[in-house]
Amino acid sequence: MKQRYSQHTLENFCKALLMAVEVPAAEALIVSSILVDTSLDGVDTHGISRLPIYLSRILNGRINPKPSIQKNLNDAIASVDGDNGLGQLVAYRSMSLAIELAKEYGLGFVTVKNSNHFGAASTYCKMAAQERMLGQAYTNSPSGIPPWGGKSPYFGTNPISFGFPTGDQPIVIDMSSSTVARGNIILAAKEGRSIPEGWAINKDGNSTADAKEALQGAVLPVGGAKGYALALAVEVMSGIISGSAYGTHVGWIYDDSLEPVNIGHSFFALDISRLMPFEDYAQRMTDMIGEIRDVPRADGADAIRIPGERRQSIAKERKKNGIPINDGLFQELNELATKFGLSILE
Repeated sequence: MKQRYSQHTLENFCKALLMAVEVPAAEALIVSSILVDTSLDGVDTHGISRLPIYLSRILNGRINPKPSIQKNLNDAIASVDGDNGLGQLVAYRSMSLAIELAKEYGLGFVTVKNSNHFGAASTYCKMAAQERMLGQAYTNSPSGIPPWGGKSPYFGTNPISFGFPTGDQPIVIDMSSSTVARGNIILAAKEGRSIPEGWAINKDGNSTADAKEALQGAVLPVGGAKGYALALAVEVMSGIISGSAYGTHVGWIYDDSLEPVNIGHSFFALDISRLMPFEDYAQRMTDMIGEIRDVPRADGADAIRIPGERRQSIAKERKKNGIPINDGLFQELNELATKFGLSILE
């Protein structure tokens, strides 16, 4: 059974939990808002479900609850040192900086080192789109994908995201370099569910439907060799040029190490008005979307959807009916609230 809660209720609850582990109020609000917004979009693997592990790693000293985020500016390019802060906070500050630079120079590019898991990459592209800008976000992650022809993981699932404003809802593309985001396998393992064949291999290089075996093995790249190439490109964009850890050197917050994971990101924002009047751009986007929808449908297809449309539909339904929380996460969150002397979810 899943219980549902309003966006406002969950934001306040998550903020209180973060503040209980000494995250300052303003920063706790940023992180809780991003976590809840991600769950609102239906990306449950990267939203509120991640809060317990973040809290645990703050408590054992692996994540810094009060980072001193540093930036080094060089015209339209900047590098950020996240000081091992929560990934959502570091990423929010960094995309905000990219947007500021784009307002001044027409474009802004920001690399990040010493960060943590930042949730869904789409979050930060939505930020750019809301400012009438084109946005891109990259991040590396703990090893999960083997290089093409290998059976041991080297690259992370390494997502890339694009955000394109329109005259209406933005088009948001968010995809990992793997067949599926590793968060889906983590959640399946947590809930004792199997996974589809073709998602992953076990430690011996054989296909597996066991989520726990998959976490000990590797996730397969999307599109075979093409996914491997994409993972490599994202590794360069987020890990190599930022000065963060890369490949097998990236840490994983789900293991027993106390060392910082040192994840890298990069963010890009482009002021479309430097290329053409925004109204002209928006009309061209509207025309293209209309033409896409008018393409004759394949047999069995009920609609032609635009990237991000499904998430927008889920968000609309959840704003009306509440965000569902499954029993396991409900219990985990309430145990934490009780531990910190906070009000529980009821």
